[in-house]
Amino acid sequence: MSETPTTGKKGVAGKKPKATTTTGGRGKKSTNSTSRSFRAGLQFPVGRIHRQLREGRYAARIGAGAPVYLAAVLEYLAAEILELAGNASRDNKKVRIVPRHIQLAIRNDEELNKLLSDVTIASGGVIPNIHSVLLPKKSSKGGKEGGSQEF
Repeated sequence: MSETPTTGKKGVAGKKPKATTTTGGRGKKSTNSTSRSFRAGLQFPVGRIHRQLREGRYAARIGAGAPVYLAAVLEYLAAEILELAGNASRDNKKVRIVPRHIQLAIRNDEELNKLLSDVTIASGGVIPNIHSVLLPKKSSKGGKEGGSQEF
């Protein structure tokens, strides 16, 4: 082991003694910062939604609770749609959610269909539906089998 020229103590060559950590030269000790999403218990980004609310000029001032509430609502809607779409994909024996599954999930749910009634989903297709008039009529058991018209 060799002596380091700065300290004069024996130690591993090339290693410097540990210094106190400061953040940004302000002289304060570093504190663990927690995001607003983490504090609110959300996955959606509260800070990004707050920035977009400010830059979108929806109002002159945006409160601190508004982006948290909006992030929570958006996260709930996304989770609801993804759960229903996952069920639709499982019904079709698929493991991957495709736009068709999202379309089926939304259109089969009454409240989501009302919310997203004017939304078109690309590659979503339509809900399978055949009008009852177009279905073949069921024949009666006591009637004539050979005649095509009844008088």
